[in-house]
Amino acid sequence: MSGSEKEFLAKIEKHKGVIFKISKMYMDNKDDQNDLYQEIIYQAWKSYGDFQRRSDFSTWLYRTALNTAIVFLRSEKKRSFIQNQNIDGLNAKQEPYNDTDDKNMKLMYEAIHQLSPIDKALIFFFLEDFPGKEIARQLGITEVNARVKLKRAKERLKEIISRQTAGSN
Repeated sequence: MSGSEKEFLAKIEKHKGVIFKISKMYMDNKDDQNDLYQEIIYQAWKSYGDFQRRSDFSTWLYRTALNTAIVFLRSEKKRSFIQNQNIDGLNAKQEPYNDTDDKNMKLMYEAIHQLSPIDKALIFFFLEDFPGKEIARQLGITEVNARVKLKRAKERLKEIISRQTAGSN
């Protein structure tokens, strides 16, 4: 194994949580999440040689993972899996939660699955505590536009969760 491969694998290992979260946000069943996880790693490896190190690896990986997720989501082959699927519980090895946390996370992910790909990206960046300036840079929009879009995405997410909780009572 070359030094470049070892370096890449070490960085992927360090940031695998990001890939896991994006896979979970964009795909709603376990098999598709695993497929997307693998696709993100594959696409990152394919483009790793072009990584110019002008930004942190994590920033580059966020962008690569989000772009891969959006393309993967849009692919005709995967559309049939997205509709009317229930989200599986979280993998305890990767993110341990108690029952209440698990139910809340399930509810949140179910709501996120109903958002547009761009809104999912905005919510992801918000949950990862990205500042407005970095969100704007990642999405190629102005900071003001990013904040407005994020506010609207959070409002849509709250509405979806409210409908879900009202429907379950």
